[in-house]
Order: sequence, then structure tokens, then C-alpha cells
Amino acid sequence: MKLLHTADLHIGKIVNEFSMLEDQKYILQQIVDIAKKTKVDVVLLAGDIYDRAIPSVEAVELLDWFFNTLLAEKIQIMVISGNHDSPERLSFAGKILEKQGLYISGAYNGSLKKVTLTDKYGEVVFHFFPFFKTAVAGQYLEQRVNTVQDMAEQILKREESELDKKKRNVMLGHYFVLHGEQKAEEQEEGVGGLDAIESTLFDDYDYVALGHIHGESYMGRKEVNYSGSPLKYSFSEANQNKSVKIIELKEKGEIIIEKHPLKPLHDMRIIKGELRELMKKEVVDLAPFDDYICAVLTDKDDLVQPMDMLRSVYPNAMQIIMERYQKEVFAEAEQVVARREKNLLENYQDFYELVEGEPLQGDYFQLIQEMVENIT
Repeated sequence: MKLLHTADLHIGKIVNEFSMLEDQKYILQQIVDIAKKTKVDVVLLAGDIYDRAIPSVEAVELLDWFFNTLLAEKIQIMVISGNHDSPERLSFAGKILEKQGLYISGAYNGSLKKVTLTDKYGEVVFHFFPFFKTAVAGQYLEQRVNTVQDMAEQILKREESELDKKKRNVMLGHYFVLHGEQKAEEQEEGVGGLDAIESTLFDDYDYVALGHIHGESYMGRKEVNYSGSPLKYSFSEANQNKSVKIIELKEKGEIIIEKHPLKPLHDMRIIKGELRELMKKEVVDLAPFDDYICAVLTDKDDLVQPMDMLRSVYPNAMQIIMERYQKEVFAEAEQVVARREKNLLENYQDFYELVEGEPLQGDYFQLIQEMVENIT
């Protein structure tokens, strides 16, 4: 059985006031083409299907087109909700859709949804672990839930009685998953929260299709896998290479995982330099001019309407960062941190030297020191 794993579609997303719907339609068509070319049986969508709980009409229509195009090719679809989705809206009419080969899991009701498919090697059981908050799960669990790890431990322990380890088991999940000290890039940056699940909880599953992290990575073993988002949605992702994963399940214990790259309609990249240099034809011609651009401008002088000027040659310029202002912000932030690390007397000494132009010393220093000691 062949599976295609992707996640974090964020259909309907707007980035710096630019609608990504055209880019999303383009990349979803690529995913359909890859699924057809590789003769995929099932597409796994591991959460954050929409970018917001109440999606726009255009976003719903795009997802409807994507689903119908896959189903017309006799490709079945497994979907879980992510933290950006509304579980109830996403899973609407779920029972009816299952007859067409579309399986969706949103809200938790005390057990994880399971779907069993069969190929020449036997049964493959798909387990759905959508995103939901600990307070929701806590209503159905015997012990108190304080963390996502607590919640996952109790839920998976409850599922153990129905888990046939002789069969091939595939899990879809939308959470931060860690392996010991290993962290994904976005977790290093603190994106999405700190609560996480230890990867060893999924040791009994042959493949774990994860969503939530936009960069591709695996946790502990290659079968516990983040596909990453199919598009770049932030300039922090500018250096990432996007792809989907094709998983071929053969006999129990034999899995082949391949990466198939995706090419966006418009790439997202960062350019840096003085405005007049970045607008020169030889610079513009180095890459597609219609990419989504963040320009870090190194000009020392003030500029008049720099975004308008930039868009005259880069029509999809999204963001401008003035490097000199950025340095000032960083310097101010460093000063704030430094002040927090100093005691009251040290901060007063800095203030006195700033105002008077000379250090605080002598009898006056002794007086201030006594006053601070009495206060603290």
C-alpha cells in the first residue's frame, strides 16, 4: 500500500496581506500529480487543513476541489484536524463522506478513530490523533491531565487493548513530538508552545504521519515523520525545501520512505542591500522577479516610499526591514535585558553617569548605597 503524507496546508492563509489561494491551488495540483504518478492508494493530511476555524468560501471551495480530484482517481483520503481547524466544521457529514473514501477525525469523544484498509499483505489500520486541548480529553480520562504528555500517555494506553501489533499500524497526529533532547527547528524558536509528546509513545506504530511543524524532520526514527508544510508561509522558512513523503508499506516491518520535492508558484526569499543596488537589472535577473520578497535594506539615509519603489521591479515584495532600525531595536532590547540583570544600585549608577556625564562616587555614592540597602 502506498501513502502520500503531507500536512499544514493552511488553505485560505494570508501572508503580509497577500492571499495564498492561487499558490495553494498550484501546489495542491502538484500533490495530485505526484499521487497519480506514484500510484498512491491513500493521502494522509495531518492537520491544519484550513488556516482558521471559520474558513472563507474560497478556501472551502479549494479544499472541495482537492478532495474531489483525488477521489475521482480512486485515491482515499485520511484527514485529522489541527490547532487552526474547527474540528466540528471540518468533520461535518463525516459518515456520508466515508462512503466515498474520505475519512475525517476532529473532536475527541473518548477513543481515537480507526480505519482499516486491506492490500495483498493484509490489513493496515489507520489511527487518528487530531489536535485537541487537554481540558477536552480530560473529561474522558480517569486520571488528572496536566500536560499534553500526560494526555497522550493515557489515551494511547487506553488504545493498547485494541492495538494488534502483528498488523501494520499508521498513526496520524498533530502535535509537537520530541525524541529526548532532539528538537525541530521551529521548537528551538519556541513556535507553537512548549508542551510536547515523547516520540517513544509511538513505538508500536509502523509509521507516524505528523503535522504542526512546517519544516520536514523526523523524531528518533525515520518512521516518526513531519512532512512539513507544502508551501513557505513565513520568511523564517525561506531556506526550507518543501516536499511530500511517499510511504510504501510492504510486509510488516518493511517500509520505504521517499521524498518528492515541490516547486512553488512563487518562492519566498530574502534579499539584502541598498535599495538602488537591489533594483538594478542584473540583480533582479538573478532569480524570478515575481517571488515573494523580504528586503533587508542597508541604506543609512531615509528613503521615500521604498516599498513602492521596490514593487516597481519586485511586484510581490511583501516586507521591508531597515537594517539600521533593526539594529537599534536589538540594541535597546539588549539594554533592557542588561538592566534586568543588574540590581537597583547598579542601575542608578548607570542613570547618574548618563545624566551627569561622570561616574557616581565618593560620599554621594555611600549615601545612595545606604538608601538602596534600606529600601531592599
